[in-house]
Amino acid sequence: MMYVLIVLALLVIWLIVMFNSLVRGRNQVDEAWSDISVQLKRRYDLIPNLIETVKGYATHEAGVFEKVTAARTAAMSAGSMDDKLKQENALSGTLKSLFAVAEAYPELKANANFMQMQSDLTDTEDKIQAARRFYNGNVRDYNTKLQVFPTNMFASMFGFVKKDFFGIDESGPEAQPVKVQF
Repeated sequence: MMYVLIVLALLVIWLIVMFNSLVRGRNQVDEAWSDISVQLKRRYDLIPNLIETVKGYATHEAGVFEKVTAARTAAMSAGSMDDKLKQENALSGTLKSLFAVAEAYPELKANANFMQMQSDLTDTEDKIQAARRFYNGNVRDYNTKLQVFPTNMFASMFGFVKKDFFGIDESGPEAQPVKVQF
């Protein structure tokens, strides 16, 4: 009888430790996503100013401005995480085309305001990439916890679900080379 109680107590302790580990993993993934959201907000704030600066020099590139603005709006209003990931990848692709347009205007590249905003946006993109790597590392660790035996037998019972990686859509604009025609 005593051995049964000891085994039962060890099982309960193990379940508590496993549950707490899964909660910590889920919270780390949520925290990592929050870090990405902060950098995305910073990028959203920089884009309108950048577009206005480029517009002053490249007035006949309205199609590029409209695409960037539409992609920014879609990314900001994306609902689900899958939709958010897709829209963010599209926005990154349209930003590439905006910078490609800017390359054709030497006087724009000499504008201190544009150069500062381009530097700020590049810094923000670097921070997004770092936050994306951090997020994906946490997702990897969390998903691994959900999939290994014996945790996988109990994780779904406790309501833990797999998280998606923040990757590049290989068919989307972020993965394609920028084509600029004048």
